[in-house]
Amino acid sequence: QVQLEESGGGLVQAGGSLRLSCAASGRSFSSYIMGWFRQAPGKEREFVACVQWTGGSYTRLADFAKGRFAISLDNTKKTVYLQMDSLKPEDTALYYCALDLNFSFIEILPAKYDFWGQGTQVTVSS
Repeated sequence: QVQLEESGGGLVQAGGSLRLSCAASGRSFSSYIMGWFRQAPGKEREFVACVQWTGGSYTRLADFAKGRFAISLDNTKKTVYLQMDSLKPEDTALYYCALDLNFSFIEILPAKYDFWGQGTQVTVSS
């Protein structure tokens, strides 16, 4: 089993920044995808960003995240970061970290991920 622990959420004004972290622990693994998803009340969980590690890192961002968010990975710590800048009220959601250990290519569907964190709340005030 793998445990994912998120941190870094909070309340911020529009235009502000937050940095989310997610650390994986438990069983060892070497090739993986760690991703961020978010879910606002009454909406489906949606893909935000992910990074694939297979000796080198490859990233993918949702269109709404491009230019504002950045994802990075410290493979030695099995920790993924999501830097969010220029935050908007519509970014308010519960942000989840997820891990995919059984992949052939980068996945953006939540159902493809094997492990999930508990989520960290991000609230952006106008």
